[in-house]
Amino acid sequence: MQIRAGYKITFDCMSPMPIMLKLSVHPDRRHDLVTPDTITTSVSAPIHQHQDEFGNLLTRVHAPGGPITFSADFIINDTGLADRQKPTARQIPVEDLPSEALPFLLGSRYCETDQLSDLAWSLFGGAPEGWSRVQAIVDYVHDRITFGYHHARGTRTALEGHRERVGVCRDFAHLAVALCRAMNIPARYCTGYLGDIGVPPVDAPMDFSAWFEAYLGGRWYTFDARHNTPRIGRILMARGRDATDVAMATSFGPCTLSRFTVITQEIAAGAADGSPDP
Repeated sequence: MQIRAGYKITFDCMSPMPIMLKLSVHPDRRHDLVTPDTITTSVSAPIHQHQDEFGNLLTRVHAPGGPITFSADFIINDTGLADRQKPTARQIPVEDLPSEALPFLLGSRYCETDQLSDLAWSLFGGAPEGWSRVQAIVDYVHDRITFGYHHARGTRTALEGHRERVGVCRDFAHLAVALCRAMNIPARYCTGYLGDIGVPPVDAPMDFSAWFEAYLGGRWYTFDARHNTPRIGRILMARGRDATDVAMATSFGPCTLSRFTVITQEIAAGAADGSPDP
């Protein structure tokens, strides 16, 4: 299947400033691109790209003062398969983990493993190790937090999400990641596109989504504590320890977000495109 995706995001900059973006399709999925996901700007601005320490594509822009709109509109191939499931995937002892998985056992800005460790062991210490333990964590977080866009707060941590019991997809992911790490299961935060493909559409503006990956049986598997069901059509943009590492935009000066539009739509067989420009 093919998916059309893209965005238009406008910032009002009070003065010229550098901006770092993590909006490009992740290198792991770039071979699936049918058309390029080129980032364009509404005004002339120097753009440079390189990979960050987590393997994500980082775009550096020197924005002039005033409004600047970043946009992309692309088509990508997808298997059309739901997230891979392997209930027999085992938990690997810490001493046998590969070195690249070890950073995802540690606490981070939004995932306070030290403060959640006692809770995690009291809740999940009796659960079978491996896939079943991660799924028990996902079930708990899914039931613990009530989703709502009006609950969004950019500074909410995993511990605060657990206490407040409300949040958006990033809060579900942060709490699940923190609980997995507290149980010695490497877990990393992911962000990208997730449209209403294969599920009833929701009456809400499209947004980027957050989920997580857990390291089991020698590979990373996708889990989604907000939806708690395998989904079709995820398009990964970035991975990291938490939302800090995958921020959509980081500005080095005062600016405000004035427009944010995202599209993710399956292209019908034989159709030239999915919808009008975002």
